[in-house]
Amino acid sequence: MEWVETTAETVEDAKRIALDRLGVDESEAEIEVMEEPKQGLFGRTRGEARVRARVRPQTPRSKNPRRERSQRDGGNNRKKTNGGQNRQRSKGDKVDNERSERPPREDREPVDPAAVAAEAEKFLLGLAEAFETPGKVTVNREAEDMEVRLDGENLGLMVGPKGATLLAIQDLTRVVSQRRLGDHDSRLRIDIAGYRERRRDALSRFAMKVAAEVKESGIARSLEPMSSADRKVVHDTLAEVDGITTRSEGDDPNRRVVVAPA
Repeated sequence: MEWVETTAETVEDAKRIALDRLGVDESEAEIEVMEEPKQGLFGRTRGEARVRARVRPQTPRSKNPRRERSQRDGGNNRKKTNGGQNRQRSKGDKVDNERSERPPREDREPVDPAAVAAEAEKFLLGLAEAFETPGKVTVNREAEDMEVRLDGENLGLMVGPKGATLLAIQDLTRVVSQRRLGDHDSRLRIDIAGYRERRRDALSRFAMKVAAEVKESGIARSLEPMSSADRKVVHDTLAEVDGITTRSEGDDPNRRVVVAPA
């Protein structure tokens, strides 16, 4: 996963900007503080905070919850016979041997992105059939980024208000494809009926309109609360606009972008 570096007046602001650029929540990211502002005279600070962040690689869930529960229970099973203890010990030894034979994560073969895409396609087609709205799936892949798109008629129900259902379907698709196969490298995005593309284009046009108004008036403007993905579109759209800067303020779900004169 590629790292992004951001700077701001405070470490927290730098973290928030990095998360917006990645389009993920803090729980889904790895963040490293590279530099902190230094205290100056009269309580003032010198310099800027600098952090770097990347999307956290996904880790598979524990495959032995029964053993974990037995460890938490401690000595609750002391009344068992020696034979039962021996059987329990032999099972534990077998599990430990199996674990020791597994290659470390860094030594495992990387998962073929084509296999991840195939699982995602299979799941989406099955889901569309369950919704009684059959469609077709196309996959666009560039390096570690992968977008799987479902097209068809009457797919609005699978998008939901402001794409809420689409986000839920994306999470489910990641579980049945990436996590099941042990993929920790690729970034999978789901689009349904071109919603993301239309949303991205509409947000970009809106952001440029707001930027023009801010440059003309010289007054910062706070936009309505948005998801991290939508905030990323606004930040990316206005990143190269002269005389304009953007930042995010507030906490989810009320976090919003502020467009201000540079």
